[in-house]
Amino acid sequence: MGMPDLARQYTVDEVLAFPEDGNRYELVDGELLVTPSPRQPHQAVLSRLHLAVGPFVRDHAVGQVFFAPADVFWQATEYVQPDLFVVPTNQVTGDWRDITTLLLAVEVVSPASSRADRLAKRRLYQRMGVPTYWVVDPDARLVEVWQPDDERPEIVTERLTWRPADAPELVIELTEIW
Repeated sequence: MGMPDLARQYTVDEVLAFPEDGNRYELVDGELLVTPSPRQPHQAVLSRLHLAVGPFVRDHAVGQVFFAPADVFWQATEYVQPDLFVVPTNQVTGDWRDITTLLLAVEVVSPASSRADRLAKRRLYQRMGVPTYWVVDPDARLVEVWQPDDERPEIVTERLTWRPADAPELVIELTEIW
């Protein structure tokens, strides 16, 4: 199979049939999003976020934390791999297709993913009712916090908070993430 035609609309089944080539393929409204494997700084920030979110989610029985590569399918033309995400425990069945609800979605932006993370994926997460979406920008040392009805994000530069239903507030000092 040659390179995918980026101008046409794709389905999840077509994208899943692509050969493994080191790129991350995602779909939003049938639009193919292609990003290379993340670089070390991206992964370092993601690791520190996981170390902050994971124990909180476990200790307060909020759900389960996953990180990319991991699949979220919503429709035949909606397939994403959030960098980090939290799902309700009852959707953890061993089959990615059973995950239909994200309690938190996180994308760590890089030059190759900024447009997709800030526009296409953000709109999808809002449309799908993801209560909290963090766009983490390590270069600018800020986090954009989005909720479903937001037209503009809250810009956080010092202390990131998240309060899932029936749990206390998680507080992350951003100096610990960068």
